[in-house]
This record gives sequence, C-alpha cells and structure tokens, in this order.
Amino acid sequence: MLMLAGLALVVGSGGAAAAWLLLKLIALATNLAWYDHASFAPVSIVPAAHGVRTLLVPVAGSMVIGLMARFGSEKIRGHGIPEAIEAILFGQSRLSPKVAVLKPVSAAVSIGSGGPFGAEGPIIMTGGAIGSLLAQCFHLSAAERKTLLVAGAAAGMTAIFGTPVAAMLLAIEVLLFEWKPRSFVPVTVAALAAIAWRPLMIGSGPMFPLVAPMMIDATTLVGAAALGVVVGVLASSLSSALYRIEDGFHRLPVHWMWWPALGALVVGIGGLIDPRVLGAGYDNIQALLDGSMVARAIVLLLVVKAIVWVVALGSGTSGGILAPLLMLGAAVGALAGHWLPGGVGLYAMAGMAAMMSASMRAPLTAAVFAVELTGRLDALPVAAAASVAGYAIAVLVLRRSILTEKIARRGRHLSQEYTVDPLSLVRVGEIMTRDPDTLLATMSVADAAVFFGDAPHRSYPVVDGDGRPVGLVSRADALRWMDSPPDAGAPLGDMISDGSLSTVPPTLPVDRVAELMLAEDIGRVPVVDDGGMLVGLIARRDLLLARTGRHSDERDRMRFTGRKAQ
Repeated sequence: MLMLAGLALVVGSGGAAAAWLLLKLIALATNLAWYDHASFAPVSIVPAAHGVRTLLVPVAGSMVIGLMARFGSEKIRGHGIPEAIEAILFGQSRLSPKVAVLKPVSAAVSIGSGGPFGAEGPIIMTGGAIGSLLAQCFHLSAAERKTLLVAGAAAGMTAIFGTPVAAMLLAIEVLLFEWKPRSFVPVTVAALAAIAWRPLMIGSGPMFPLVAPMMIDATTLVGAAALGVVVGVLASSLSSALYRIEDGFHRLPVHWMWWPALGALVVGIGGLIDPRVLGAGYDNIQALLDGSMVARAIVLLLVVKAIVWVVALGSGTSGGILAPLLMLGAAVGALAGHWLPGGVGLYAMAGMAAMMSASMRAPLTAAVFAVELTGRLDALPVAAAASVAGYAIAVLVLRRSILTEKIARRGRHLSQEYTVDPLSLVRVGEIMTRDPDTLLATMSVADAAVFFGDAPHRSYPVVDGDGRPVGLVSRADALRWMDSPPDAGAPLGDMISDGSLSTVPPTLPVDRVAELMLAEDIGRVPVVDDGGMLVGLIARRDLLLARTGRHSDERDRMRFTGRKAQ
C-alpha cells in the first residue's frame, strides 16, 4: 500500500498536468476553428457561431475524429468512462500509450469544434492511462495496476473540477468496485496531489461559485426530492434515447468512421437554433446557478442541448458526459426554482446532483460533487435529497446506467451494487456435514473397491486409528489402484500418506474454503477440531447452499406480528 501511495503522488501530478494540457488544447482548437488564429486563451464559441460556419465547423471536427478513431485507436470513441471500467474489469487495467495521447487530442478537437461535451470523460480516460502506463513499468499485479489507473482518473477529474472528495467517491462508486485500504489510500493521495497542483495550473476556488442566499428547511428538502423524481425520469429517458440513436447509427450503410460527421450535422443545426449548446458550455451552468436566465431561454437550452448531446454521443464521437448532464440538470432545477421556495440557484444545484446521480448511478458522488462545484457545503442535505430521489427512480426505471449499458451491449454484464460476500459471513461449522462416514487407513485397496461398489458418495475421508484424517479416497482412486495386483492388498493409508491433505477448522469463514478449493482444485475438505480430530466434511455443494441461504434473506418475506418467539 505504501509503495502504491508513493506512485500515486506521481500519477496525481501527471493527472493534473494532463488536465492542464487538455484545457489548453481545447482553447487552441476553439480559437483555430472559430476565430482563425492560434491562441491558448479560453474563449466562448457563442459570438462566432453564426451562418454556414456553424454547420461546417462541427462537421469538419467530427471528420477529423472519425479519421483518428479509424486509423489511430477505436478506444477514443465515446466519453471514456465505460472504456475505463472495461479496462479495469476485463483488461487487467492495461491502457496503451496511444490512448493516452489520442484521447485528449480527439476530445479537444471535438469540444473545440462545437461538440456538446465536457472535458471530464476524456481526462478520466487520460489520467487512467497515465496511471496504467506507470504501473506497467513496474512488477505489479492487475489489482495494483487497477489502483493506479483509478488514481490517475481521480486526479484528472480533481484537476478539472476542483472536487477531490467527489473524485474519491467516484472512484469507489463507479471505477474501483471495492473499498479497500490498498486502493482507497493511493486514490486519495493522487486526488490530493492534483488539488495541490490545481491553483498553480488551472485556478483555485469552486468552479461554479454559488453566492446567492438560499433557504434550507423541510420545504426545500421536499422540493429537492420532488425535483429528483422529475430529473430521474428525464435521465432515464435520455439514456434510453441515447442507445436507440446508437442502434440507429449501427444500421446505417456507411462505415462508423463517418458517423460522428453525421451526428455533427445535428449539432450544427442545434447551434443555429441556440449557439449556447455548442462546446462545453460551462458559462451556461454558471448562469443557471446565478438565476440570470429567463424561463424561455432555459427551456430552449434544455431541449436543444438534450437533442444535440444524445445524437452526437450516439454517433460515437469523443467527449465527456458530465458537463452536459450538469447543464441539463441545472436547467430543470432552475425552471423549478422559479416556482419553488428556496431560490433558483439552490434548485439548479440540486438538479445537477440529481441528473448525475440518476445517469451514472453514483448518488454519493453526485451529492458531494454538486456542493464542491458550488462551494456550498451547507446545501449538502438538499443535494442529497435530490440525488437519492433521482437515483431511486433511475434504478426502478432502467436496469443499467448510461455507463454500464454500453458495456452490457458488448456482452459484459455487471452490477454496481456493493454487498458483503455471503460466504464471508458463514463459518465452516454452520454448513459442514457433521460426523461423515469414513474409511480406516488400515482398510485394503481391494476392500475399498468392494465398499465403493455400493457406496452412496464418490469420495470419503480416510482416518487413522485416532480418528485423524490422513487423506481422501474416491471411487476412481480405488479402481485405479486395483489395476495393479500388488496394490490390491495395500492399506489405504500407505497409498495416500503423502502429507498433502488440506484441512480447515470449523471456525474458518467459508469464503476462505472456497479460495482453498479453487487454489488446490479439490472438491471436498475435511474439517478438524483443535486436536486434529475429524469433525466434519465440507464440499462445493455446501458452498452453494450457503449462498442460497443468504439469498433467501433477500427474497423471502414473512410476518412475525402476533406469533410467539421461538
């Protein structure tokens, strides 16, 4: 763990540097595409988005991305987080140098040319690639590579948004699939390293400061929860629409390299209707939080942004999903804030939390992310109410999140539910077969063969005169020994006394037995007491029964009212 924490310092610094570089590349691409000059100064697309240029620039940028994906790496397609999850779960946390270079470049081209995305998905992929590549330079296990990959992803997200705690929670809820000191400590170190570098590279303070006064009481909590329900329905609809559109692109009779350009046509049309939908649109999020946008403008932004985003993302172009989700959630919340008590900014923030939670199935991350982005820790209860409500609705409506659906479509199904392994809660003594039938070590092989002719089981433990197990004998063993006449009269103890028998105590957790069976490729293990005497036998079937018993606690319902306790 200490070694990984040390490497995480390097990964965190690399993630912060990659985030700085990505923002500079986005600014350069924006200036080149819309203002015809090279500059790293951040600019808005809105003043330059007019006329035929609004159609041509997004299409040209998407054609470049299609070529990069076709002749560079297909892994730059999409928003990056599903690809990072897939690399963690199914690719032994190995990412290539090509992805580390092409992903931020393609994202810069996409966002700079007007793509309705944010920088967070690509930087999560790029930061993860930095961690993975560093890990591959050392003699590390796949689990240790995963830790450094996720540490890089958390560092990149922290550097972009200035949200270290939310980045740590995102690592746990979305990427790590575990909560262990071995992984959590290095991820924390990387996130803290990135936030330490951020004031020097990008800036300090909350990214979207919310300074307006707000009222937080029971009424606003109820209002935030109701908002979460509405946003949860919208998020589920957007996720379904995204994958229907993606399916539609797959049915087109053209190579997937040209899909981003076709999607960019819709983006360009959307830009003609409302130029604010082009690019990351961070200034729109700030305006929604400030309450400076009228209801009609909010509705237009909400509808057009939602359409161009799902079409562009469904086409397979490169870009992140967090910024669009935040904008859409803030728009719904700002609309609600015009009628609900508590202030427009409060509900815009709550809408951001609800949209992120419902879409990504990360309620804790979303609530903390919203308050870190706005610098309003006092609004955490409101953010939590909206986040959990949106999450609950999304879980009821859709089987998978916007992240895991893409992975499932590749034939890899996974669950984001975190539970304790049922086998770790059960002891061997609770499920073992007590006082099993045994064979004596003095029994001859010939007698054992006769015994197995009518025996109900395929194998039995062999014990010495004191009742201590010395081995296990199966029907196949006895018949094999009978093929050699000198072995027929040999006692069983002589045939199996190689000292390799594995035994377990009745107090051992069952998950440890499962690991033993897997490691030694055995199906039955004798259970012995402190004196080494055989007291039971545990088989693979017992493990399945133990898991089934624990699952019944989830399924079976019964009423105890009015019954006498036993």
